[in-house]
Amino acid sequence: MAHSSHPLVRFYFKVGLVLQILLGLIFGAILADVSKNTALNMSLLGDLFINALKSVAPLLVLILVISSISNHQHGKQANMRSLITLYLVGMMLAALLATVASFLFPSQISFGDTLNNLELSPPNGITEVLKTLLGKMIDNPINALMNANYIGLIVWGVGIGLALRHSSQTTKTMMNDLSYAISFIVRIIIRFAPLGVFGLVASTLAETGFDEIEKYAHLLIVLVSCMVIVALVINPLLAYLVMRKNPYPLVFTALKESAIPAFFTRSSAANIPVNMEICKKYNMDEDTYTVAVPLGAAINMSGAAVTITVLTLATVNSMPVSAGIHVDIYSAVLLCIVTSVCACGASGIAGGSLLLIPVACSMFGIPNEISAKVIGIGIAIGVIQDSVETALNSSSDVVFIGAVSSAAQKKQNNTTKIKYSNLSNW
Repeated sequence: MAHSSHPLVRFYFKVGLVLQILLGLIFGAILADVSKNTALNMSLLGDLFINALKSVAPLLVLILVISSISNHQHGKQANMRSLITLYLVGMMLAALLATVASFLFPSQISFGDTLNNLELSPPNGITEVLKTLLGKMIDNPINALMNANYIGLIVWGVGIGLALRHSSQTTKTMMNDLSYAISFIVRIIIRFAPLGVFGLVASTLAETGFDEIEKYAHLLIVLVSCMVIVALVINPLLAYLVMRKNPYPLVFTALKESAIPAFFTRSSAANIPVNMEICKKYNMDEDTYTVAVPLGAAINMSGAAVTITVLTLATVNSMPVSAGIHVDIYSAVLLCIVTSVCACGASGIAGGSLLLIPVACSMFGIPNEISAKVIGIGIAIGVIQDSVETALNSSSDVVFIGAVSSAAQKKQNNTTKIKYSNLSNW
């Protein structure tokens, strides 16, 4: 190639995307510390990168689901029941872990006047969340694309995909080619992630400052610790129960190849092509992952369950004694259930889980004015919290899909052995 003779170009393609992103992170932090004004101007790079991801992600989800459903062959097992069960159990256990951690290491939030001007429209209760979820499911597809309504796009994608299963092979091939084209565009955008991360980190740290993150160090430690435990203990345990063999090679592969890109893009939806490539690379069941990866990006949100639970209980701990708010065992169990439902409704883009914190807070009679301030604090620490949350959400998809695919392959091999054994006996 003509450009390969330039040493900088050769170095750029040689070091790999992950190292490029890490360099962008380091240089962004250095710039924020050295020159605040210059770092603030770098927000353009971050905004362009995030807006590009936001623009293409909804279309990507819709096309991928239509293509995978329409091209699914009759009689092939997609294993969706097992996967959805893993998604739900994983979120419940993540919420339970966050509840226990919040009791053992209680966090407190200092409510000041700096976040009073946030204009938010949070839901008022779990009933409203359920109504919103049902409304999203039957949303106009054009409106769903415009507003990044991933639940609605999944429903429309499944519906159109089922209808196209009876179409001609030419139509199915066209949908497959279209999904490849959209995925190719996303891969091009992700190649610019180092510049986007550089701009995001520089502008965010220049605006909020390093002190703002240090102020809530205890809260961050509890949040990140819970997510690490989910990634290294709970997910492997669930994977082992399904695949019945050492899950850690799969877990570490998912963390390396899925969690790291998701950490920097902060979008489960934008990480869909990355997860699809991982599943393809390691020969996971195609009928499973083509449906499960977009679905997991929309509803598998263990990280969101941790965030909502920890911040809600931190808010409860921060309320004055005179408010009479306390959490008993029954309230804690109900909180885990509510959190899991809320996590399913979290958006697949950066910061989607924060707007659902008021729903959990409403269980304890905490007004939306207080909840809005908690969301503001979440936004301030989001440069770390949201990145780790997205990394957990995205890598969990790969772990669960890999476990189910491995179990299905093992079952198929055993069935084949029995078949040939019977033939031999006969």
